[in-house]
Amino acid sequence: MTDKLAMTQEQQQAWIREQYLKATKYLAEKGLVTESVADTESRYLIPLMAVWKINLLDKTKVWVISGDLPTDHLVLEQNEPARNVLRHFTFKWQIQADSLLKSDVEEQVEYAKLLINKAEDLYQLHAKDELWVEQ
Repeated sequence: MTDKLAMTQEQQQAWIREQYLKATKYLAEKGLVTESVADTESRYLIPLMAVWKINLLDKTKVWVISGDLPTDHLVLEQNEPARNVLRHFTFKWQIQADSLLKSDVEEQVEYAKLLINKAEDLYQLHAKDELWVEQ
């Protein structure tokens, strides 16, 4: 995996753009139309993950996560910082994984294992205070 320190500023900006495009494409595939991004509330841990607070055309606010993990979204009623949003994704993925592990389909079981692994990684990122000093 590429280390952020080994990436030039230009490569980091390209990575952020790529993650934004991934997030908005994901939303579009779900029938959700992006209006704008709350830049000051979104966070990037290059090259691991980006968590975007996105305002939709219908005025709904969603959080989208992308990067070296499954792209996913959440609608949260409360106004929470990105750090707390990671915890919500870990819970969501653990619940999905529990359900998928009951499947007889090998691909679903493998995806459940991936979700569990990525949920654990996210929780570790959530727990690192030094990553969240600006919040």
